[in-house]
Amino acid sequence: MKGMKNGAQIIQKSRNEQITTARKYTLLIALGLCTSLAVQTKIGIESFIGGFLVASLLLFILYRDILRYKPQYMKKYPMLVLLGLMIVTTIVLGRLSHYVLLNLSKGLGSLAIEGAVFGMPIAVGAMLVTLMFDFHTAIFFSFIVSLLSGLWLLDAVYPVYAFVGSLTAAFSVIRCKKRSALLKGGLYVGGASIVTSILLLLSQGELFTEKAISTLIFAASTALTVPAIVSLILPVLEYTFHVTTDISLLELLDLNQPLMKSLMINAPGTYHHSVIVGNLVESAAEAVGVNPLLARVSSYYHDIGKIKMPEYFVENYTSAVSKHDRLTPHMSTMIIGSHVKEGIELGQQHKLPQSIIDIIQQHHGTSLMTYFYQKAKDHDLGDHPLVEDYKYQGPKPQTRIAALVMMADAVEASSRVLNDPTPARIAALVDRIINHIFLEGQLDECELTLKDISEIKKHFSYILTGILHKRVDYPGFDFNQEPKEISKDSERGLGGDTPFTPHTHEGPHREPPKAHKDKPQEAKKGLAGTSHGIPS
Repeated sequence: MKGMKNGAQIIQKSRNEQITTARKYTLLIALGLCTSLAVQTKIGIESFIGGFLVASLLLFILYRDILRYKPQYMKKYPMLVLLGLMIVTTIVLGRLSHYVLLNLSKGLGSLAIEGAVFGMPIAVGAMLVTLMFDFHTAIFFSFIVSLLSGLWLLDAVYPVYAFVGSLTAAFSVIRCKKRSALLKGGLYVGGASIVTSILLLLSQGELFTEKAISTLIFAASTALTVPAIVSLILPVLEYTFHVTTDISLLELLDLNQPLMKSLMINAPGTYHHSVIVGNLVESAAEAVGVNPLLARVSSYYHDIGKIKMPEYFVENYTSAVSKHDRLTPHMSTMIIGSHVKEGIELGQQHKLPQSIIDIIQQHHGTSLMTYFYQKAKDHDLGDHPLVEDYKYQGPKPQTRIAALVMMADAVEASSRVLNDPTPARIAALVDRIINHIFLEGQLDECELTLKDISEIKKHFSYILTGILHKRVDYPGFDFNQEPKEISKDSERGLGGDTPFTPHTHEGPHREPPKAHKDKPQEAKKGLAGTSHGIPS
């Protein structure tokens, strides 16, 4: 029966792959037809077929490039549709703007109509592709659109102008973090357009003609039209296709976001934990080739499910008595595990990007809650606890960012049980936790290499050493002794008006929670697993 089931699954998977491939080629043909219509200059079956074949050839080259260098987009059919629509839309936008500018120059009478073509905002497409996809895809997109624009203009020179402007637009927004940065990018596009148009006019011997003035004016106008159109279209595309750009990610870091505010108020310990996880993940993100901003934002939101029942998680304890002391291990496991499901629901309610919701779901993988499983085994009354009942539901991390968040989450939580956090002990803890996650198979479904894992360990150890550093003792103050009756003079601290207590100075003299001191063996069990060895 099991063999028949596996065979049925293989057949179903093969059928799904065939359907997906058929959809992709159907999209390619449909886009070829639309592009052919967009570049037509005269009505006729011969020109239409020729345009269709040329457009299909260029689109097929783009398809093969994506398949080779950006295979992740092949798994996202809506993104392929978006890229194809942007090619067609950029050509249509160019033709419409050319028509408007041509009539404008005719109406004014003072501008040569030949220069109108240099005012077309073709660079809009490349700027949008860089913001929503990546720079590599934008380069190939610029190449395709430039050739297609020359096809309908019947001009061999214009593709050079369009390609330079599009590349400049792509370069200018590689690190775009604010919508206002689009204006700066527009200035770069305008400058590049002016320089390129001068060089082209010079090569054609028309630099000192009436056409030159018109050309330079229209080329300069792209500095305004390109960022204006991008600013209008980008939010619409982000919302329609659920695309997450760096701009929208920065907006999610705003502490006035409802979820962030709720996390700070209801679960302050979890919020602090998430910030440190964000620092760890961001430090390692560049080393493994992922978006550091997406890594940080995902870390901030990965534990939002704890907002519902914060008092059941150790970082939010307000007393030495744990609520789990009155619960069975299985019930505690259900409560701790529910924060993943709650986080997914909260993320969907507040319309978080799908990439962040996926990380919320995957950041614990299928790891075992070691602390409660061991507790269940110790209190076993004949019914042996099943390992599966004490695991998170998963799935395992599917992306490098999800794996980074999982490792940082476990390392940060486990670092809290270190009594004397020296650099050597911190490095040993990081190595032990990450090795356990690796050997448990949690990283099997993501693209991390052994080299990446080694780099991650180095960055995590460096950041944690800085966070858990020691400070000198303050003369005359023993913060670890039991509270005694304090005189009025000593209450006023160092002679000021504010009582000097451990809460008024963020030093290292913070006594670890009593629960950890009373149960050192349980804390050590937590180290044997992930961050879920203790209810955190």
